[in-house]
Amino acid sequence: MRLQKYLAHAGVASRRKAEELIAAGRVRVNGRVVRELGTSVADGDRVQVAGRAVEVPAQHRYVVLHKPDKVMTTMRDPEGRRTVADLVPRELGRIVPVGRLDYDTSGVLLMTDDGELAHVLMHPRFGVEKTYRAVVRGKLAPDDVKKFLEGVRLEEGSARPAKVRVVRASSRASEIDITIHEGRNRQVRRMFEATEHPVSSLVRLRFGPIALGSLAPGHWREATEKEIAALRVLAHAAQSENRT
Repeated sequence: MRLQKYLAHAGVASRRKAEELIAAGRVRVNGRVVRELGTSVADGDRVQVAGRAVEVPAQHRYVVLHKPDKVMTTMRDPEGRRTVADLVPRELGRIVPVGRLDYDTSGVLLMTDDGELAHVLMHPRFGVEKTYRAVVRGKLAPDDVKKFLEGVRLEEGSARPAKVRVVRASSRASEIDITIHEGRNRQVRRMFEATEHPVSSLVRLRFGPIALGSLAPGHWREATEKEIAALRVLAHAAQSENRT
């Protein structure tokens, strides 16, 4: 197995980031600094990153968390705010979030030690589908819906077309399910603001094949074998598209 792939499988970093670590001389194999990206790692080899031994786990962990709002999607926060690391037991090992949810957004979040899979799922080019339920001010007019279907214009350029479904609507507030394929900063909130329907509450219901379901805020569960298989199919399809 190539060294950068080994580091990704070990959950150290994405393959691209692993290549940067190798080039920077921060990786040792059997005590020797290695800078060549094509270096192979065999069974029994000792691999260290910044002096810390790393190993590919016998079996990766895939954890589904319901991130509450007012929780950071990071493992540490310099300001001392709660993070997702506070919500999962240390016995699960070094699992990290796949992508991010804003501080004031709740919902489904995948955490794993499978660095390579995480890299594919987070890469904006592959456009993993994400569905949110938003409570917004007022009622969407047909022209508003058309903007979402065609791509809402944001400051940095138009967003990709989104699917919307009205769950309930009144003149004061509406519940809208919206499905996007991007992950721009505060994208859903900014899309609704651009149509003059500011968001008061936002929950992510689905990330790719992973659904929030009845999982309570702050709770977690292991991903099912069916979900893991679906994630791998999704990643394989994305990688195949990247090669064509």
